[in-house]
Amino acid sequence: MRVAVVAGPDPGHAIPAIALCLKLLAAGDDPVLFTGDRWLGPARAAGLSARRLKGLAPRPEDDDLDAGARIHSRAAYISTEILPDLSAMLPDLVVSDILTAGGGMAAERLDVPWVELSPHPLYAPSKGLPPIGSGLEPGVGARGRLRDALMRAATARSIKQGLRQRAQARVGVGLPAEDPGPAARLIATLPALEVPRPDWPEHTHVVGPLLWEPTADLLDPPPGDGPLVMIAPSTAHTGAEGMLETALSALDGTGVRVVASMLDTPPTDLPSWARAGLGRQDALLADASVAVCGGGHGMLAKALLAGVPAVTVPGGGDQWELANRAARQGSARLVRPLTADALRESVLRVLDDPAFAESARTAAASAGDVEDPVAVCRAAAAAR
Repeated sequence: MRVAVVAGPDPGHAIPAIALCLKLLAAGDDPVLFTGDRWLGPARAAGLSARRLKGLAPRPEDDDLDAGARIHSRAAYISTEILPDLSAMLPDLVVSDILTAGGGMAAERLDVPWVELSPHPLYAPSKGLPPIGSGLEPGVGARGRLRDALMRAATARSIKQGLRQRAQARVGVGLPAEDPGPAARLIATLPALEVPRPDWPEHTHVVGPLLWEPTADLLDPPPGDGPLVMIAPSTAHTGAEGMLETALSALDGTGVRVVASMLDTPPTDLPSWARAGLGRQDALLADASVAVCGGGHGMLAKALLAGVPAVTVPGGGDQWELANRAARQGSARLVRPLTADALRESVLRVLDDPAFAESARTAAASAGDVEDPVAVCRAAAAAR
């Protein structure tokens, strides 16, 4: 099966796409990754066929303050830009990242089945949940249900506007206004981070986190026998700033060791009990007692899969939602706003209370109840 996998350059979306390609390749399929320039070299070094995703550069008419216009209008443009490459490739299936919807539009224009990849829990609105992003658990009782209904009503206008923008973008590239949706959805998360809903969409499959290490390098932790705290500053543009600097100030004198895993250039003026740089996060988590992160799905899921509890410092986007879900599950503490005192108290609390690690191991065990993403993709291609 020849599969085109389309994802933008954000690490939280490109890395799961690469991980899916590697699973497809290992299963005997022929994946081709379309993504940003940053990931072409690493993907090829991992043995994948990778091509530049055209149309990513902002256009003068794009309004980045309008999320709906950014997603849908640019998706239509990307679908036109990549159409020749997909047409020449003749894929049996297209997998399109949820934020790079142009892949799905292009597949539809070519009459090729496509699957949507969500590298996080399902964020579609539900009649049984408060709006996604609120961080709230479903309301209980009449008052709780009324609260959720009022909140859903408050967001309904924005949702309808997004649907209109999507319809307009589709018509602009010759597609029907009504979106039939993908043949299937891959929800690449831990079941422990999902929430029950009464209207789970058909053909929507939880397949577990899609994780990949962008380096083979190992980062040695500082010497000593104190608990190891792994810090992973957010890679998202909406992430909280100053996490590493605040953490070093907060944890000074506590007896812990700190190792910071970073894609960006690390600082050089670190104390003797801290290290920072690019290194395999799975190897660091094998020795860590707690992870400090922004609450982005990739790092949070990786920590929980390793049975490591977290202290989350959520920024914007979906980090607030995920941080609250992990806190309710018992595997994390949430710090917001970020202060040295709050971060120190939370890290020491997680280290002292074994219930957090036990909840993290429970979350990891939920990975046993997921579907195979390759099987879902093959079924979607065969159903056409």
